[in-house]
Amino acid sequence: MKIKKLLKDIPIKEIKGPKEIEISGICCNSKLVSPGNLFVAKKGRSEDGMHYIPEAISAGAIAILTDIYDPSLKNITQIIHPDVPLIEGLLALNYYQQASDELYIVGITGTNGKTTTSFLIKHLLDQLHIPSGLIGTIEYIIGQHRYQATRTTPDVLTNHKMLREMVQQGCKSAVMEVTSHAMDQGRVQNIDYDLAIFTNLSLDHLDYHHTMDNYCAAKNKLFRSLKPNNNQKKVPHFPTTAVVNGDSGWTSKIMEGCKANILSYGIDNPCDLQAKEIRLSSSGTHFKLSYGGKTVSCLWPMIGRFNVYNCLAAISVGVVRGEPLDKLADMMADFPAVPGRLEGVPNALGRKIYVDFAHSDDALLNVFECLQELKTGRIIAVFGCGGDRDFTKRPKMAAVCEKFSDLSIVTSDNPRSEDPDAIIRDIVKGFKDKSRYEVEPDRRLAIQKAIDIAGDDDIILIAGKGHEAYQIFAHKTIEFDDWKIAANICQMKHTTELANR
Repeated sequence: MKIKKLLKDIPIKEIKGPKEIEISGICCNSKLVSPGNLFVAKKGRSEDGMHYIPEAISAGAIAILTDIYDPSLKNITQIIHPDVPLIEGLLALNYYQQASDELYIVGITGTNGKTTTSFLIKHLLDQLHIPSGLIGTIEYIIGQHRYQATRTTPDVLTNHKMLREMVQQGCKSAVMEVTSHAMDQGRVQNIDYDLAIFTNLSLDHLDYHHTMDNYCAAKNKLFRSLKPNNNQKKVPHFPTTAVVNGDSGWTSKIMEGCKANILSYGIDNPCDLQAKEIRLSSSGTHFKLSYGGKTVSCLWPMIGRFNVYNCLAAISVGVVRGEPLDKLADMMADFPAVPGRLEGVPNALGRKIYVDFAHSDDALLNVFECLQELKTGRIIAVFGCGGDRDFTKRPKMAAVCEKFSDLSIVTSDNPRSEDPDAIIRDIVKGFKDKSRYEVEPDRRLAIQKAIDIAGDDDIILIAGKGHEAYQIFAHKTIEFDDWKIAANICQMKHTTELANR
């Protein structure tokens, strides 16, 4: 696409250099620049893209988007504007030809439940013959292609690029996890959402947002961005809708300024879509599902009260699209497990082991409340806290583990640039009884210790990393998958026991 066409209807302050040149793509990472690219040089929280312009030009960039003109750059078209992130979003929209107009797009935000809900909605839309792409924490799914996710919500250029690729691959819809960081940093600019979901809000990310009100305000931007008449562009069209958890105390604040239709779901408070008579078991969850004066029975394979909320959020998408309630309930029955979300670990010892991504006190509470329903012996928790993240939740996670588990083994999560022992010292401040926890900084040894001391009736919860297949330290990242580690330890222990008989 020629720069002149790319910049159509974009309020650029100044252009230095030819406008007729053809660009091969747009890139904001100098290490990923290809010949013919336009490089976006923007300021981040810790880096300034201006410093990477020489590297981008060396890699073949022929145009630069920047906020300051550099007369020393020769034979390079410079697009100059004081608000680089704003223009980057408009460039993404133009270059990828408004891909979101060709997809039914669902955005999901909230502290917990985004990933499971996103997989549920994709499952539902696929079953309804509205093939869906997915952008989220675990992976990006574009048609038949799957890519390991680098971050939950990528940068704005990547998002628009993937939406265009979804259209090219035959997708009719897209499901996106939308983080508070993404909203605050403009990573989803110019994506027209047809339906936005609020799952819940609890203590997290205060290292970035500082206060819960700021955290809430960042998520509120998603709902303020909903355009009531957006769906008129699409055939068939459905009313633009905000789907909200009616049991959350933050819902009213999240909905401030929202001009779209609102549909509520919940368990405890009266809501449009309601779950009642919930019965939990190790094999799944039964409940009555009510909407619009109709009630149907629902059985689905995921366990836990918190997963009922995820199920309701997903079914809401079908309700908005006018699908029968009984049909939607039936579609939930064969939903496959989500990696690292209360995922059982089949093993040679027959131990009851679950791996979960819970890395906040509220997420741990939800998981423990579920496991209490299944408990016949002890609950042994293995957990740590991530480095370079909100440190205020560390003792709170310990307090939850002390209350709901019989023994906690405190270990390392992803320490990143922090000292693992210092993180552990912060965690153990939350325990009141020293007999209720042990410390083992080596995560592999901590998992092994839990397996060694567990009996047949005990439950082991390995929390914090879920689907992650790595562990991040200050100077290295190693391969580490909780699910595989636990299964391998059980296999080796079983083999040893057989040999000693």
